[in-house]
Amino acid sequence: MTDFTPEQLEAARKLFAGNVAFVKGVVAIKGLPEPDRPEIAFAGRSNVGKSSLINALCNRKNLARASNTPGRTQEINFFDLADGKFYIVDLPGYGFAEAPKKNVDVWSKLNLDYLRKRPTLRRVFMLIDARRGVGDVDRGVMEQLDSNAVQYQVVLTKTDKIKKSELADVIEATKTALMKQPAAHPHVIATSSEKGLGLPELRATIMSLTG
Repeated sequence: MTDFTPEQLEAARKLFAGNVAFVKGVVAIKGLPEPDRPEIAFAGRSNVGKSSLINALCNRKNLARASNTPGRTQEINFFDLADGKFYIVDLPGYGFAEAPKKNVDVWSKLNLDYLRKRPTLRRVFMLIDARRGVGDVDRGVMEQLDSNAVQYQVVLTKTDKIKKSELADVIEATKTALMKQPAAHPHVIATSSEKGLGLPELRATIMSLTG
């Protein structure tokens, strides 16, 4: 579903205006919370604006904290929404250059173990910087998600940083790239954390997935 009624958009706004709290940061699979509610995960390159998007979705300034050094966030972070209705899951960023390779391998394994084995995971939102489009590293992650049958949907970030005509081209190019990815949702959501663009649709999409 990509078109939402005003009533659905308002219900989603109210949902995300409710209580939200950080639950825990996980560094090993054994530390995951009980899978007792739906989960929505966010993935993306370390500088894609993931923390900013999560904060904007939840109308908070410092819920998800961005590191000054890309790649330093090593944990899978769980946030409780609407008093236990669902979790937002902030996955460690990928594609960073400054982190030691040993750490990168550990984070990649942790991500994949979580994505493959989590029964309550409803969808992964894969964030792509609208100024850069889908890159080689993004394609590599998509292939991992495809091979593990993990459904994902692309969310373009920082769309306020480019012209509207350029955005249309980026969206079309992204849709074309996703046609080759079997686990990808075909609809692309364009957002701006700074301007609030696309956030109502993203909230409503999450609401539809978490019931």
